Amino acid sequence: MKEAIMAIRTSRRQQNAEALQKALTKHGCTIAMRLGLHEAGTVCSEDGLILLRLVGEDKDFDALKNDLGQIQGTKYNMMEI
Repeated sequence: MKEAIMAIRTSRRQQNAEALQKALTKHGCTIAMRLGLHEAGTVCSEDGLILLRLVGEDKDFDALKNDLGQIQGTKYNMMEI
C-alpha cells in the first residue's frame, strides 16, 4: 500500500464541479482525506484547489489521474510519501 498527496487545480470550478465530484466519488476508496479551497464571500472564484491524501496502489492512482485528465481546465500534481 502506498500513500501520496495530490493537489488538483481547476480553473473552471463551477463548470467542472459535477465531473470533478463524479471522478472523486468514483475513486473514494483511494481518498483518505479531501480539502477543497476557493475564494468565498463577496467574490466566488472560478479557481479551485483540492488537496487529497491518497492510499492505494499505482493502478489506483493511475486510474484517478486518467479520469482527472479528461476534465478540461483541471490540472493535478502528485507526490508519493
